[in-house]
Amino acid sequence: MTRYAFPQDLRDAAQLALHQTQAEYEQYATTLPWSAEPMPGWEGDKQLHSGYRSSKPDSPGYTEEQRQQVAAYRARLLELSTQVVTHSFWETLKGNGLFAAHMQLKHVHDAPEPQGEAA
Repeated sequence: MTRYAFPQDLRDAAQLALHQTQAEYEQYATTLPWSAEPMPGWEGDKQLHSGYRSSKPDSPGYTEEQRQQVAAYRARLLELSTQVVTHSFWETLKGNGLFAAHMQLKHVHDAPEPQGEAA
């Protein structure tokens, strides 16, 4: 497998920050009401053979602070995604190498770097 020598700014300032911001946003989203706008709750029909009945309670909608925080996360994610996608490193690759490098970059922080291995 080819190992790519990603520039430090692409690895850390962009990709790692993107992963961290996405994780923070997903964690924050779990604290939000199920609807951004006030909506009445609902209860679905009972499912055949399981007895399961889907439902949602009334949603008060997002507060202004929650709307601002979601907008800030989305703006930061767009900024970081743009940095990753438009980085000059990608111009050095062609064809299948480009796709493979993109996939490798997504997981570059999953495991420790092997010592002494070059790209």
